[in-house]
Amino acid sequence: MRIARFSAGDDPRYAAVEGEPGAEVLAVLDGDPLYRQVQLTGERLPLADVRLLAPVIPRSKVIGIGRNYAEHAAELGNEVPDEPLVFLKPNTSVVGPGDGIVHPPQTSDLQYEGELAAVIGRICRHVPAERAAEVVFGYTVGNDVTARDLQRSDKQWARAKGFDTFCPLGPWIDTSLDVSDLAVTTTVGGEVRQSGRTSQMIHDVPSLISYVSSFMTLLPGDVILTGTPAGVGPMRVGEEVSVTVEGLGTLTNRVIGHG
Repeated sequence: MRIARFSAGDDPRYAAVEGEPGAEVLAVLDGDPLYRQVQLTGERLPLADVRLLAPVIPRSKVIGIGRNYAEHAAELGNEVPDEPLVFLKPNTSVVGPGDGIVHPPQTSDLQYEGELAAVIGRICRHVPAERAAEVVFGYTVGNDVTARDLQRSDKQWARAKGFDTFCPLGPWIDTSLDVSDLAVTTTVGGEVRQSGRTSQMIHDVPSLISYVSSFMTLLPGDVILTGTPAGVGPMRVGEEVSVTVEGLGTLTNRVIGHG
């Protein structure tokens, strides 16, 4: 099932996404499916008539994984870590499809990082890798926006990855996707900049969930960004950036000026 969060000029609501690409229809749900059983209201809306929002706003945290593709680590001159390299992004960094990515005045090297994102479905701790699927609500597309110069100068990543608008998510959550070998592609202005596959991850999704839950409790709606393939690079004000995960969908945002 594909689940979207949307607005039709009113408060955010949730819906199951039905139909073929270009002709999708939203079957509206009663309440938030993260916290209650899926129940249809009977209302149906063409996707073209609504505004898609970030499919989840984490109440707790966004967990990022650094250097989880060997070629990406190499392109930045970094060694591949023996264990997953974990960082946090604030939930205030989350925006949805079509929202602007604000270029802050503090950086002169704003970069995209397209990736697969896992959405946690229930409270969990110490999850064995073989049971990780039991705690995943579904998957969405993410862009781990990074101020690369601040990442280098600060020697840690909180500011470089934590600005408002630095975590676009969308277009929806897929609750039944096999993510073991999917293409991950990023385009800037229609030009392909990143092209990798989830099978190239050093640590796969079950391993990441097991590792992260070994030292912190995961809550419903928490998002794990699973790492980015090689090909990261700059994006500038006015440019449109699209991240596509095969079988899931495309997340598109435009870089906008600050102020």
